Amino acid sequence: MREDEFATVRTSAPVTRVTTAASARARARAVVDSHWDPSTRPAREEDVIDLLLVVSELVTNALRHGGGLAGFEATPVPDGVRVAVHDHSDVVPAAAYRPGFPPAGHGAGGYGWPLVVRLARRIDIDRRPAGGKTISVLLPVRDRPA
Repeated sequence: MREDEFATVRTSAPVTRVTTAASARARARAVVDSHWDPSTRPAREEDVIDLLLVVSELVTNALRHGGGLAGFEATPVPDGVRVAVHDHSDVVPAAAYRPGFPPAGHGAGGYGWPLVVRLARRIDIDRRPAGGKTISVLLPVRDRPA
């Protein structure tokens, strides 16, 4: 992996290299905490839980099935957080299952991709010029009601 493939996110916490699902979740949480101030404008916890679940699934898939993690980005946008996971594989995930119809077993696939499809508002899969792909998703994050 090249150092320039890892994005930085401006937060008050030190930026560390994302190499695991745990470090990706920590980065995503730091982005939420920097954009939705916990003391004045907290994010809805259920939205943050969904975000962290999707981050875990995408990074784990990159590590297990995508030839390794080539980069990770989490960026606050007006509607939530945009997450981009870069891997080294050109293989696109199998067709998503319809909501409410998860796969019957783990033989040909697990539950991760259907969860991503169900929770993300938008999913884009782009091939990277140097090989591999980027899966970008938008996860809604709303303000917690007063």
